[in-house]
Amino acid sequence: MSVSVKEVRTSQEMKAFLQLPFTLYRDSPYWVPELISIEKETFNPRKNPSYQDAEAKLFIAQKDGDVVGRIVGLDNKIANKKYNTKNLRFGWFESINDNRVSSALFGAVFSWAKELGMETVTGPHGFTDLDKLGMLIEGFDQLSTIAVYYNHPYYIDLVEHSGFTKEIDYWEFFASLPSRNEIPPKLLRIAERVKNRSRARLIEFTSRRHVMSRVPEVFKLLNETFDQLYGSTPLSDKQISYYAKKYIPLVDKELFKVMVNRKDEVVGFMISMPNLSRAFRKSKGRLLPFGWYYILKDFKKGNVIDFYLAGVKEEYRGVGLDLVMVLESIRSARKKGFLYAESNPELETNKNIHIQWKSYNPRLHKKRRIYKKVLI
Repeated sequence: MSVSVKEVRTSQEMKAFLQLPFTLYRDSPYWVPELISIEKETFNPRKNPSYQDAEAKLFIAQKDGDVVGRIVGLDNKIANKKYNTKNLRFGWFESINDNRVSSALFGAVFSWAKELGMETVTGPHGFTDLDKLGMLIEGFDQLSTIAVYYNHPYYIDLVEHSGFTKEIDYWEFFASLPSRNEIPPKLLRIAERVKNRSRARLIEFTSRRHVMSRVPEVFKLLNETFDQLYGSTPLSDKQISYYAKKYIPLVDKELFKVMVNRKDEVVGFMISMPNLSRAFRKSKGRLLPFGWYYILKDFKKGNVIDFYLAGVKEEYRGVGLDLVMVLESIRSARKKGFLYAESNPELETNKNIHIQWKSYNPRLHKKRRIYKKVLI
């Protein structure tokens, strides 16, 4: 049977694009669906400010009249300018286990890349560093978090069949949250010394409004912190506003750790939140009629906390602010009944953050990869 690929242009084609993962993973106990309304908004140029500096083309593959694959090509102009590259990114790749389907999808991306004069293709990426990235290569028997892709093991063969090789990997850790008595005394002493001698202090947030008042500064520090990491691009003011509205409502003020200096400037932050994977699975991609109920329930009764983002201003690094925020996050999480912690994807080269996890006997339970293909 022949395979055809078309660019998504109609509402019906968009619906098929959004619904495909629900077919591919209907029997998987590890896949966590994206909320359909959120993913649809991601590809709306009128709502997603990333389109101001990027162009995206969405493709679906059909075989015998059925939609069996999808992919997005991304021309991230900011990234190419920052790194002086001619690279087209891809993301949101899904396919049945058929090389003809994946080859046809990547072929559409390669053709567009060549039209644009690109020399390489990399992915999976999102529009920005706050979108999902990386293809799962280890940990297929682990429940996904809401911040990352899950994919079948055969995806590795599909991608490599199309000529991709490793660019860089990300690691994800899982660990038990220690009680205060289980935290090494040395770490507690160091943290106390840092709090007593440091020029920075933790903010005690009193309300959601108080949290939101600090969000712009936190995201600007995020830009600074991520600047030297692989593939990162700075968030614009409009993107900061967009992602703040998208993610901050899911953050508990007691799990939002921010440190300021004597001038009341943000110099460090750490954001963690309840793991909502099971709630999102129960919602089946929709907030209504019961999606909100499941999410609010897991907010209060879950036992796993996800560590999402952290950063320290350059001149304050190496003095222990990160240790203070980690221990405070653990204290708050244990107080709320959380027993375990899971990390967001962390670059395999980011040794500093790996060291932070070492004290808690972590288990490296997932790996994901950015792939690269040279076109010329």
